[in-house]
Amino acid sequence: MNRAILFTFLFMQNILFGQFFQRSLSSENWQFKNSKDHNWLPAKVPGTVHLDLMDNKMIPDPFKDENEKKVQWVENEDWEYQSGFVVSPQELKNDNIDLVFNGLDTFSEIYLNGKLLKKTDNMFRKWNIPVKQYLKAGNNTLQIKFTSAVNAGKELAKKVPFTMPESPRSFVRKAQYQFGWDWGPRLVTAGIWKDVQLEFWNNAKIITVKNIQSKSAEDLRFEVEIEVQNAGDYTLDLNKIHKRISLKKGTHTITIPYNTSGMELWQPNGRGDAHLHHFEVKLSKDQKNIDIKNIRIGVRSVELVQEKDEKGKSFYFKVNGHPLYIKGTNWIPGDSFSPRMTKEKYQKLIKDTKDANMNMIRIWGGGIYEDDEFYKACDENGILVWQDFMFAGSFYPADEAFLNNVKEEVKDQVNRLQNHPSIAIWCGNNEIDEAIVNWGYQKQFKYSKNDSLKVWKDYKKLFNEVIPKALAENLKSDKNIYWPSSPSIGWGHKESLTEGDSHYWGVWWGEQPFEIYNEKVGRFMSEYGFQGTPSLETTKSMFSGTPDLNLQNPTIKAHEKHARGWDIINEYLKRDYKIPTDFVQYNYVSQLLQARGMQIAIEAHRRAKPYNMGTLYWQLNDCWPVVSWSSIDYLGNWKAFHYQARRSFEPVLISVAETDKSYDVYLISDLLNELKLDTQFELVDFKGKTLWKASQSDNIKADISKKILTISKSELAQFDLSKAVLKISSGKDTKFEKLFFFNKPKDLKLSKPEIKIRKISPIEIEISTDVLAKDVYLIGDTHFSDNFFDLLPGASKRITLSKPLDKVEVVSLWEVMKR
Repeated sequence: MNRAILFTFLFMQNILFGQFFQRSLSSENWQFKNSKDHNWLPAKVPGTVHLDLMDNKMIPDPFKDENEKKVQWVENEDWEYQSGFVVSPQELKNDNIDLVFNGLDTFSEIYLNGKLLKKTDNMFRKWNIPVKQYLKAGNNTLQIKFTSAVNAGKELAKKVPFTMPESPRSFVRKAQYQFGWDWGPRLVTAGIWKDVQLEFWNNAKIITVKNIQSKSAEDLRFEVEIEVQNAGDYTLDLNKIHKRISLKKGTHTITIPYNTSGMELWQPNGRGDAHLHHFEVKLSKDQKNIDIKNIRIGVRSVELVQEKDEKGKSFYFKVNGHPLYIKGTNWIPGDSFSPRMTKEKYQKLIKDTKDANMNMIRIWGGGIYEDDEFYKACDENGILVWQDFMFAGSFYPADEAFLNNVKEEVKDQVNRLQNHPSIAIWCGNNEIDEAIVNWGYQKQFKYSKNDSLKVWKDYKKLFNEVIPKALAENLKSDKNIYWPSSPSIGWGHKESLTEGDSHYWGVWWGEQPFEIYNEKVGRFMSEYGFQGTPSLETTKSMFSGTPDLNLQNPTIKAHEKHARGWDIINEYLKRDYKIPTDFVQYNYVSQLLQARGMQIAIEAHRRAKPYNMGTLYWQLNDCWPVVSWSSIDYLGNWKAFHYQARRSFEPVLISVAETDKSYDVYLISDLLNELKLDTQFELVDFKGKTLWKASQSDNIKADISKKILTISKSELAQFDLSKAVLKISSGKDTKFEKLFFFNKPKDLKLSKPEIKIRKISPIEIEISTDVLAKDVYLIGDTHFSDNFFDLLPGASKRITLSKPLDKVEVVSLWEVMKR
């Protein structure tokens, strides 16, 4: 049976039984053009105008060379898309036919057979339009005309009597990062960025199915929203539960309690398996199925606990009744052109967070509400999601039209996402409270007192009233945890470290030394970070021709979007390393620098448990090849930082804190069981000789940070600590090894190591050395199971490769730091 015959057969079956049925229009033959032109060109849906222009060789790839500058004209143009499609007489017999756009970017007019159906103004909304009366048997034409979001935003900005920062982006409900950020290019897109389809239905259809759980996770019920066209008797089935209902024409919500006994809990990564349960909801009439929805849920409870204490107010998550120390990262869109993101890339990035011992990702408010595949991957891997609404770093209007638009946006996104067990908290915005209070926009733009009052009033209206009310109306659940703004208090204020969540940027922006992280520890650190270069492979991908790996190369410079980025990196390099002149060495050492700073931060946060109960670094990923704060670069390569994050996020961590008179050794356990440890402490010189040692046994309580040993500096004063390392290891209940260096990397007296690589199998090698090999860097076109690690003489490390290599190159810090 060929595809066309099969489609006709299945469709006729649906017509016969009156079932709800969807037909994709994304795969039709789409075309696009500049509104000023007459020539139509091939287009792809889902897609964006930039991708279509690239496919038709109309613009160069903006990710390469300095091409970003060459494509800025695109954002000022209007664009049109169209496609023809055939509707059969049988299809027209359906009672209802809806045209559904899951995402239009952003200001558009939708025409069907020349009839204007709808004007849109929000990239984040779903547009559902009844179209039966406008369709005809045979050929139909669908056309979408996009107005420049930049020009539309400028017109909206004129209605406000004072200058808004970041205008016009804050006036358009569109991915804010497209207007450029300090890690991303300015590529303001337009287009049909999500699927479009026709929906056929008769009698009734299921609109939404929501699972609603109490804080204890024992009380579970489902709310099924049904739109009824023809009144009558219906049957609603939820797995093995059958409910007969009599429904009038209109919209109805049916509640079905469900017994959770025997259902295993969904657990976050590190606490157990992320158990998921499948439910099928069927709507029937006259013993014929007319609509079916399948959902997958996790049974779990999440609470945000904020209780006053002697130091301020707590801020921690309790999951399934137990406090959970949050270890994770911030997420930005994985591509400047979101339709290009694949399911495989989503799955890999989320698996990379799980493999690095993380349990939460914060979706930053300047991007997009992510694709279903993102949340599916988080559900499967036990990764909790802090979900910002899409507002970031600006002031936003609060006129009636804007507020109503946002209400519908919240409704659409909450209805789409709320069944995902991964979503732990909804947050109003990124850094807008702080922007109003701290960033000085009012002075910069010469606001009057009334202007400033208007900004604050609009802020409270949008983020303290409209969004939380819309969230509550659509979520209807104890799962409704809402936090108005991240951070709650700006990083210059004392209270930012005693309550709420904190974005600490004294390092990088404030150019404070890494060691300040040991002092600036808040209750929940939801942003902090430092830049590092991407891998050599990703750096080379910035060039359309032969790469010129030179720090002065204009292409290299163009792929650093922070105005002072190179200067800041170099200033920190001077403090801790040497600044190499060779680009390959510079690339390597800048990654080490980033990893070193973030290790200091993460371990300071974890040592402070339970005062501090969360650390989310900025940022996991990139949207293009760039020098940035990411731990994984655009092509998916782990930077030194991601390998270090995995070590610093281990469920059992040894961390050493230096004081004026001692070295304090902490053991941090995130396990829910007690540990018995026999721990060895050895001072070892770089040739492997033991200079000093001690040992002790400890009983470590569950889920704790504990100082297990204080080593007086006077006890080690006789040794040259610039060529020695403290090795801490245990092999009883849990195995670990920690190497602590007493000096900054540039002050270590390193010797040239002879590093040997022994091939064990096509995908496994063993590394050994004759003297300390500091920051061993394995180079090759493969993913190494570990990299950028320290290795003592007499020890060896086995490394797994993701694919075989004929040759593995190796570098250590000695090559860069040698005198």
